[in-house]
Amino acid sequence: MEQLYKLIGTDMKAVDAVIRQRLHSEVALVRQVAEYIVQSGGKRLRPALVLLSAGALDYRGTHHHELAAVIEFIHTATLLHDDVVDGSDLRRGRETANALFGNSASVLVGDFLYSRAFQMMVAVNDMRIMRVLSDATNVIAEGEVLQLMNCHDAGIDEAGYLQVIRFKTAKLFEAAAQLGAIIGGGGLAVEQAMAVYGMHLGTAFQLIDDVLDYSGAEVETGKHLGDDLAEGKPTLPLIYVLRNGDSGQAACVRQAIENGGRDDFPSVLAAIRETGALEYAKKKAAAEAALAAAALDVVPASQYKDSLLELCLFAVARNY
Repeated sequence: MEQLYKLIGTDMKAVDAVIRQRLHSEVALVRQVAEYIVQSGGKRLRPALVLLSAGALDYRGTHHHELAAVIEFIHTATLLHDDVVDGSDLRRGRETANALFGNSASVLVGDFLYSRAFQMMVAVNDMRIMRVLSDATNVIAEGEVLQLMNCHDAGIDEAGYLQVIRFKTAKLFEAAAQLGAIIGGGGLAVEQAMAVYGMHLGTAFQLIDDVLDYSGAEVETGKHLGDDLAEGKPTLPLIYVLRNGDSGQAACVRQAIENGGRDDFPSVLAAIRETGALEYAKKKAAAEAALAAAALDVVPASQYKDSLLELCLFAVARNY
């Protein structure tokens, strides 16, 4: 990631400065919770997409710093709300904000970050940008509700699960990449191509998250293994076992999804490994990354485009 971000290092520092400035609130608890979650690490991949896509179209202004911060605020707000809904106590190797400050504070500060993001959108004074971001925020909320509806439902198929990913995760990637193209003046064809790139990249990214929940090292992923299973989430490796495992394997996974918890984790993990479910999910992620890379064919050659292509490889090969 350090090598990938070397090209935009100065811009990322500018984005961090905007984030620190825009986090200001007269309410001490708002500042405390917001700063804790924003400064707790993370890949900053979504704001980086804004910077790289703008750079690929030779953008020379500073609006991309503000928009990258907007994207990070929206993402952070979703994390705060997600952790409350999921009852998570660990993210990025640290206590979640809800574990430290309580659920009420996390939900309300998440609302603050959403509203602050919209204040910043208005300041850019571009109706098309506001439409992209407001639409994305609405779709993400729908994705959250879809995921909630799917919890403990062993009947979800692959298409249904991919819809959740497109809405909940990939939509913000799509918006981030598209914003850079809009302010870079790339034209409608390039804007659409960058949106397609972001959507497929975000999908690949989430599919690998699904894999890491059953194969990663906690010290690297920064969260407990089996969290998805404990919450009864039917992710792609589980869906694959339900469809391709023998009757015993399928029954084990079905019970784990419907009941939640970690008691069945060892037997579920064995079924996932025996059926090749992780390899299948990785292949799906690689196919999505390939579609993302292909979408960049209309973007002119540059170091920024090279970095966007490298992100496709990173999304699939990463172990955190």
